[in-house]
Amino acid sequence: MTGTTGAPDPTGHDPDRIKCVVWDLDGTLWDEIAVETLTDELPVPRPEMLAAIDALAARGVLSSLASRSAPAVLDRMDAVPGLRERFLAPQVSWQDKSESLRRIAKDLGIAVEALVLVDDSPYERAEVEALLPGVRTLDPGEVPALLAAFEDREVTPESRERVHRYRTEETRRAEGERFRGTREEFLGWCDMRLTIGPAVADEIPRALELAARTHRLNSSGLTPDRLRALAAADGHELYTARMSDRFGEYGIIGAALVDRTAPGSWSVPLLALSCRVAGRGAAAAFLFWLMERARECGAERFRVTLRPTDANLEMRILLRQAGLRRTEADGDTAADGAILARALHSGDGGGDLPKPPAWLHASTRKDADA
Repeated sequence: MTGTTGAPDPTGHDPDRIKCVVWDLDGTLWDEIAVETLTDELPVPRPEMLAAIDALAARGVLSSLASRSAPAVLDRMDAVPGLRERFLAPQVSWQDKSESLRRIAKDLGIAVEALVLVDDSPYERAEVEALLPGVRTLDPGEVPALLAAFEDREVTPESRERVHRYRTEETRRAEGERFRGTREEFLGWCDMRLTIGPAVADEIPRALELAARTHRLNSSGLTPDRLRALAAADGHELYTARMSDRFGEYGIIGAALVDRTAPGSWSVPLLALSCRVAGRGAAAAFLFWLMERARECGAERFRVTLRPTDANLEMRILLRQAGLRRTEADGDTAADGAILARALHSGDGGGDLPKPPAWLHASTRKDADA
């Protein structure tokens, strides 16, 4: 499938912001009311809904459940081959739908605004819209329009593997809850490894996807089209970061565009990382690797373009912890953001460069492949 990430969509849906579709059960996934069936057998799911869930999964969109029903219904789903595994972090209880969506977002590590609710009940949709105004709600009849929004979107290998990787993340979380020790000790036990290097051609679509779909760990919100143009320009380099641990591969989780056109300076118009690695030190390790690499290449100054948003507080804190401060000297201005900068040598007032977290090994890709 080909297409341009970030292009306007005529359906009114923004595919770059949708990371998980949350499905109701009764009247949505199936016709009947599960708790009113006379046997333990569940109602038969609607084929068109299962097909929609699978089509979204093929494009890297997760699915979950939020149903106001007896929790035993979820247990009964385990007995239906191929049904329960379609859904991550499901919530089946008598709690409000808005609370279910909050829990789903927390369990998946994504913003609640990245969810879409599909529910046949106007009341349930209204409740979510009132308490979670950033969440879009749909009647089941609007699902075809949602699918149409993804028709021409480019699908990366990471997109195709996203559901599987979130399932692996559930295993990581369960192991973390059982682990006897500190959080840092658990992260060290995970044996996390970050490999970084210049992007090759088949990695560029994933870098564009990160630019469009990341928000918490995104420095500037640079559009995919602008990133593609800058990456092809003279004096610019695009770097990607891959991550793995004892549980498996995360795939490409980070992208950074470097502008080396100014003498003695490395500028980063975009630093973007997947929210799946938030809290594990990957963003810090990637940033610190870039700073060390810049110094090795003879740069005296390191700059990052920052466009503050409601979502990227985590990135702003990281940049500050790395010693980057706002500056408007020597043309350090951005049209709709700020330039944060620091010296790379202690003699210039830069001090020692920060080091990656002790539990995460960061290396250049050629070292990893050797």
